[in-house]
Amino acid sequence: MKRILVLITITVTALVGFVFYTTPDKPVKQTVAPDEPQAHPLPAEYLNLLSDYEDYINGSLKLTGVPGAAIAIVHDSTIIYLKGFGVRNINTQEPVDAHTVFRLASVSKPVTSVLIGTMMEDGILNWDDPIVKYLPNFELDSATFTNQLTIRHVLSHTTGLPYHTYTNLIEEGTPHDELIAELKNVKLIGEPGKIYSYQNVAYSLLGDVVQSATGHSFETEIKARLFGPLHMANASVNYEELLNNSNYAQPHLLRGRHWKTIPVSPTYYNTAPAGGINASITDMAKLMVALMGNKEDVVTQKTIDQLFNQEVRATAKNRNFNRWSRIKRSYYGLGWRVLTFKNDTLAYHGGYVNGYRSEIAVHPTKKIAICVLANGPSGFSDHAIPAFFNTYDKYFKVTIKQPDQVAAP
Repeated sequence: MKRILVLITITVTALVGFVFYTTPDKPVKQTVAPDEPQAHPLPAEYLNLLSDYEDYINGSLKLTGVPGAAIAIVHDSTIIYLKGFGVRNINTQEPVDAHTVFRLASVSKPVTSVLIGTMMEDGILNWDDPIVKYLPNFELDSATFTNQLTIRHVLSHTTGLPYHTYTNLIEEGTPHDELIAELKNVKLIGEPGKIYSYQNVAYSLLGDVVQSATGHSFETEIKARLFGPLHMANASVNYEELLNNSNYAQPHLLRGRHWKTIPVSPTYYNTAPAGGINASITDMAKLMVALMGNKEDVVTQKTIDQLFNQEVRATAKNRNFNRWSRIKRSYYGLGWRVLTFKNDTLAYHGGYVNGYRSEIAVHPTKKIAICVLANGPSGFSDHAIPAFFNTYDKYFKVTIKQPDQVAAP
């Protein structure tokens, strides 16, 4: 009986997710709505997969005690799972739902990369444009390397700056312009394009490039080019906008054996392209539909392929993927980590800031994507995506279902 109820819940969840996806939510940029795919009943394999995975999620949340979480799963053009778990605030016990807003932390980076990709398509930017083309006063400690630094280098973390340069100053609330100005005082570890070295401050240069190229702020452009057209109604790039939303998840930290609420911090909004985007799980589901190549009017498959290209060897941060399939090699693409396995390639990113955890993974071949958001850091977030793919392979070991077996083309 319990399993039947779970299967009914999953079916309803998938249909509700479809409604959320196809219903416009006051988009910033009005466009003529294209014909949307029709929701189809899920095949038994998917119902069983999602039922087993939901059992795992409930068990993991109970084990870790994480106050709240939200999960979206997309297959090709259809949101097949969309659900909130637990509470937004452990004190008030308000529930997490599909529209509860979380901070994305470093999952902001792949979202930013999609924005940059749309601007490439429109001819506003080019991957290999020098940063100084848009920011002529920008400096590194080498004039030669300053002139060599490109948008591609920033997106792939191959700027030549030491690992996490001035992330400590972000935490201290240093204004953005001061952070960028300080980069000229840092001794480089190599020339641009050669060495992977993860950045937050340098990545935020992309916001300045966007403003210089368009005359509009990063926030204005991402709303017009992504949030509006994809109907990501609760997505924002603003500390105040998060707090003014009546349905946001309060961050928590584990103190001893008990979870405690902590204040939402304004830090990382000073480097918004790197870590200052807010979104609900519904917003992320809509983005993942686009990353499956189903929103060519917003971002093309050619651009998505470029984002997932293996630009530079990079250490995989979430080694829990080895519990699914041993990582063969890991890379960084353009705003995305790219993990290669024996027979799989996965585009992935994780993030943490201020008590919020975020994880996203896109499997281009299997046409499946998943995003997990949580308002407390724990092993739940580390294991949720590898556990999903383990469960997926349990049902699809031999034959990968083609897109039209789940959703209309």
